[in-house]
Amino acid sequence: MSNTSKGRFPSLTGIRFIAVCLVFIYHNRKYWRDSLHPELIRLFNEFHVGVSLFFGLSGFLIAFTYEDKPLQSRSSYLKYILVRCARIMPLYWLILTIYYLDKHYGNFQFSILTYSLVHGFSDAHNLDGIAQAWSLTVEMSFYLLAPLLFFIQKKNIWLLLMVLILLYAMFWGMGIFWHYLNNNPQRFFSPSEFLLLNSFPGRSTEFLGGMILATLVKQRSAWLQKLPYKTVIGFSSMFLTIYAIGWFQKDIYDHGYSNPMGMLLSKTLLPISMVMVLAGLIYEDTWINKILGSKLILLLGNASFAFYLVHISYVNLKIKDWYTFPDRNFLALWIISILLYQYFESPIYNWCRKLLLK
Repeated sequence: MSNTSKGRFPSLTGIRFIAVCLVFIYHNRKYWRDSLHPELIRLFNEFHVGVSLFFGLSGFLIAFTYEDKPLQSRSSYLKYILVRCARIMPLYWLILTIYYLDKHYGNFQFSILTYSLVHGFSDAHNLDGIAQAWSLTVEMSFYLLAPLLFFIQKKNIWLLLMVLILLYAMFWGMGIFWHYLNNNPQRFFSPSEFLLLNSFPGRSTEFLGGMILATLVKQRSAWLQKLPYKTVIGFSSMFLTIYAIGWFQKDIYDHGYSNPMGMLLSKTLLPISMVMVLAGLIYEDTWINKILGSKLILLLGNASFAFYLVHISYVNLKIKDWYTFPDRNFLALWIISILLYQYFESPIYNWCRKLLLK
């Protein structure tokens, strides 16, 4: 518990490596459909849940670190938002700008929607530019709302659930109203399945799980600490839930969340199992914890955001223009990611953070 009391969780950095590897497998599964067992492909079809793991981790870390501090004043809230922007936007803007400057890809068709992440609210544009950046819109939405959500959570958890439901209804209503005005040709806040999969209200249970865990850890919850085998139970239940969601796939090209039961599992049991994984990594001293806290995995965990931004879309496509390695460029992408993290992402973030928190 020494690391917990100090707010340091090395293995939670390492788990980011696992999460981004799941996403990499998910995006490359199409190349293995003819060579792997159908049941394994069924599992790979649901490895997009690596993004869910990122969201749950964000919910925990932001709640544990900030809680109600950003609401102390307007300046504290502004500093909080700017620090969170400094964490993700510079690297994203760098890759996005290079993409637009490449005449074979972006062809100088710069878009304020992608630079501002507003494109993530549109079903027609959320894959524009750097395709995977849709999740940054979800992440930034959480950052903007998090201090208010923490405040409501302290008052009443059921009130927070009602607020999240109302927030989803508000997003859905905006889409309906937009459609009423001009048929909503860009499909902003529409359709409902897009909102469930690609908006903060639709993904809020993943963040909420992390937020609740942060509260329990701060309160030094006795039952959570005493609960045995959290890591084993967490990982087992997570992969069993992923496999169960996969049972609702119509074929090897489908997702289980296309079925209402699969969607329900992804919004309920999956976040719970992921919270158990995080709790195990926080409290237990296991071989999994030791591996995820090792120097190599910590480096890869720190570079995971860069890897996420390069593993598909522009950067990987540029590598493939030259050569596609047998590992689908996995190793080459990690080398690029580590370099981006060490020589751009980390220095820029640290500089901005020092400047903002003077």
